[in-house]
Amino acid sequence: MATSTTGPASSTSMNTLPSNIKTTAQHKKDQENAILNGNGGEMGQTAFLTLFTTQLQNQNPLDPMENEAFVAQLAQFSQLEATTKMSDSLQTLVSSMSGERMSSAASLIGKSVAISDGKAIKAGEPVEGSVSLANDVDSITLKVFSSSGALVRTGQIGAQKKGDYPFSWDGNDADGNALPDGTYRIEASVTRFGVASKAPVSTMANVRSVTTDALTGDMKVQLNDGSLVSLTEVKRIGN
Repeated sequence: MATSTTGPASSTSMNTLPSNIKTTAQHKKDQENAILNGNGGEMGQTAFLTLFTTQLQNQNPLDPMENEAFVAQLAQFSQLEATTKMSDSLQTLVSSMSGERMSSAASLIGKSVAISDGKAIKAGEPVEGSVSLANDVDSITLKVFSSSGALVRTGQIGAQKKGDYPFSWDGNDADGNALPDGTYRIEASVTRFGVASKAPVSTMANVRSVTTDALTGDMKVQLNDGSLVSLTEVKRIGN
């Protein structure tokens, strides 16, 4: 007669849980990963609160969270909440300031502004400008160059006190012939006690429009030759 022998169940089979059943620690870990991975690895206010309550629900009753740890996590939550609110407020402020800057810059359309580096835009009218003098000088020499770099006009001025010396170029060359409209450059050199040096030149140009750089957010004004100048470079506003 055949007999069957049944031995004791192995310890391995007794200790292995079905795949659809998880321990408390595994459940807690899975919830933490789901919270973090669901937000690109960045924990926001809602995620933090969810994780915090999950920790409380799954803590060991025989070894509950200590008061110090509880207070520390509450402090982290309060700090996160304050930081989130501050970020939202700053974003609102930046958006508001951007709108105000655009409104202020729009008032420049049709007016003339001072641009640096001696760029002179001739558009049927005399070019107005000024030379910045850091000290009293014995003489000033003004030179006008075309866009190709050719010297088209030279002017001499006598001794001047320090400050801004205003000048006007009628748009003619050295022979009195009217030059075509376009972009020119005016350079100034000064002499003081026999020593020559360069002096900053700024000229006035009309503003056609204002725009905002999509990448940097920098506000710019478009001049009547189509070029763009940052609003921060505008030092003076004319009529």
